[in-house]
Amino acid sequence: MKNIIAFAGSDSKTSINKQLATYAASLVSNANVTVLDLNDFELPMYSMNLELAEGIPDNAKKFLDHIKSTDAIVLSLAEHNGTYATVFKNLFDWMSRIDGKLWSNKPMLLMATSPGARGGETGLDIAKGRFVFMGGHIVSTFSLPNFGDNFSDGKITNEELNHQLLKEVNQLAESLK
Repeated sequence: MKNIIAFAGSDSKTSINKQLATYAASLVSNANVTVLDLNDFELPMYSMNLELAEGIPDNAKKFLDHIKSTDAIVLSLAEHNGTYATVFKNLFDWMSRIDGKLWSNKPMLLMATSPGARGGETGLDIAKGRFVFMGGHIVSTFSLPNFGDNFSDGKITNEELNHQLLKEVNQLAESLK
């Protein structure tokens, strides 16, 4: 049985991206899923001065250990002002100081959702372009538009969008064989 970590690039207690990541990961058969919450990995704002004075915070090391010890990653990015959320970028920056290839070539389903019609696609596109240089092995992507209209009771309610997600989840599952 394979191990998967699922998380959102958000610290919202009611994160729609965490809901999407949790749902998508639950669709992978024969997998143990661990859902991570960025609130459990609080970090100071990255700065070179802080790193030189105090070193790398333990929570950055712990999160990176989760990545290195899993078989696959399901990540859904919140989009703030056209890019990923500051809390995620901060974690990303700290982890990259430990290992420049922080994603460790783990198969990844990379997603985004938002209340709007673009479903976080701008931030998703930035991540797709950047992660490959950081050891990202993105095997599938998915964007869920209009979250409030298309997601309810822990699942995607729009059949066409749910079918699209299932195709992407299947690509992730195939990469684990």
